[in-house]
Amino acid sequence: MYSFEPSEEQKMLVDAVSKYAAKDLRPKAHDAEEECHLPEDLVEKGWELGFLQASIPEEYGGFGERSALTGVLAVEELSYGDMAGAMAILMPGLFATPILLAGTEEQKQRFLPEVVEAEWKPYSAALIEAKFDFDPQDLMTTAKPVNGGYILNGEKTYVPYATDASDILVYANLEGKTQGFIVPKETPGLQIGERQKLLGINALPLYSLGLNELQIPAENRLGGVDGHSMDDILDAMHLAMAALGLGLSRAAFDYAREYAKDRDVFGVKVAQKQAIAFMLAEMATEIEAIRLLTWEAAWMVDTAKEGASRHAYLAHTGAADMAMMVSDRAVQILGGHGYIREHPVELWMRNGRGVATLSGLAIL
Repeated sequence: MYSFEPSEEQKMLVDAVSKYAAKDLRPKAHDAEEECHLPEDLVEKGWELGFLQASIPEEYGGFGERSALTGVLAVEELSYGDMAGAMAILMPGLFATPILLAGTEEQKQRFLPEVVEAEWKPYSAALIEAKFDFDPQDLMTTAKPVNGGYILNGEKTYVPYATDASDILVYANLEGKTQGFIVPKETPGLQIGERQKLLGINALPLYSLGLNELQIPAENRLGGVDGHSMDDILDAMHLAMAALGLGLSRAAFDYAREYAKDRDVFGVKVAQKQAIAFMLAEMATEIEAIRLLTWEAAWMVDTAKEGASRHAYLAHTGAADMAMMVSDRAVQILGGHGYIREHPVELWMRNGRGVATLSGLAIL
């Protein structure tokens, strides 16, 4: 059975991330959303906390070992500050973590030190496709073996920092199996579309991506000749999105609760009204339930327990529903003020929709 008491190292990391989220991310979230831009120094400061670096072994340029449980603790705190900022800080992991989990030794030695040994750089990944029944295990983007390499064709959406990333990890269907391919940005046939306009997380730049007869050498297939399984990668993606949803929901709940405790309506605090009190109680209950499910799933992933993938998926789907419920209730509790952009609850509601939609845009 896993412990409910974080280790000293986990406590130190969570404390550092929490302070950064409260003092740096949260105060700049509103302007970043309105301006559709995250300040580079803000992202760099978050990167210097060393979250990804602590997940990479020393032989590949890092200074630790990967722990899914430590990851969900840290990501929840980041998202408590701002979901878009959290995703930007985590972005290099979209490229590095799959290589760590499924890459060959040569790929780890070749790519991982470049990611973690210097300042934050916009590495990226392209998994999501614009279709209503998108399934990461049944992609429309194709990869075909040709002359000792591969030819990629298809379209991707929600690709972060695509215009700036030096390398993009593109997922494609190879003979019925989802495989990753490391694609340098200058590769002929890689077409980057215009920046996408979204409901939320507008501070994070996302683009569409076209792959037109794009040729990739065999050594750039993730896992080498034999390829790789997507299971561990999807588990890490599901847990990251669940943790992002938790942080966002906690932020919305805390803000709505404090507002309800301070706001007077006809001489009575809003929090004393039974309907509002019931709302807050249900919000708190859902947050704690999904947190427990997410922690358990992360522990199962770390200890390779049977059913870990199922629990990680349930944590993500549960967090997606919870984030929408909690953020919507937060807007309701603020009444007319909830619809005004000076209060962050409307942003959290818009961002909350992304917990379900943007699966694959974060990994831990």
